[in-house]
Amino acid sequence: MSDRMPALDAVHGMLTLLFAVVALHVLWHAVRSPGAGRRARVDLVLHCAMAAAMAAMPWSPGLPLTGRAATVFFTAAALWFLLTPHRAAVFADRLTPAVGMAAMAWMSRTPSGAVSVSVSASASPQETVAAAGIPAAHHTVAHGHADDASTAATLVTVVLTVYLLGCALRSLTRPMPALRAATDPAHRAAATDPYGYVRDGAMALGTAVMLLLPH
Repeated sequence: MSDRMPALDAVHGMLTLLFAVVALHVLWHAVRSPGAGRRARVDLVLHCAMAAAMAAMPWSPGLPLTGRAATVFFTAAALWFLLTPHRAAVFADRLTPAVGMAAMAWMSRTPSGAVSVSVSASASPQETVAAAGIPAAHHTVAHGHADDASTAATLVTVVLTVYLLGCALRSLTRPMPALRAATDPAHRAAATDPYGYVRDGAMALGTAVMLLLPH
């Protein structure tokens, strides 16, 4: 266990188990679908990569699950889901994983403008500013910009969380597809992956919770 609160570790442990099960289910579905097209194979690889990364993220010391490389990878994954559908109905179904990938990119980002300074705990604000090499005249303006950035980051997190919670509720309350009465393409696709809605809903719910937790 880490030196964090036991309750937080317990929540992270449950999320790790959830994401590990999702990753294993994606792999199982990939093995059962050897004839899937190129787009479907890429989708499965990206889903599995995200689930594995989310499972490991709470216990990662920082690299390589956070930072520019992870942010770029998951941003590219989000764009893949947004730019590859051919019909409006397919785009609606691919919007949820795109937002999930965007949330992963958001969580893995490195906050810009961070200044690492070694000062004593008893240092005054003036001493801290001086140690950081920031002119005192600009400290108030810099503090204002930091507040604005924090507000914007909170807003993005709230929007992503609310959207993913809505997607989770929608996916987890859908009826199971009829395996024998599949006629249109959407129903046939659902019939080949009858637990896909549950998996997608669990993934969206876990991602929404991760957005709200320290990681």
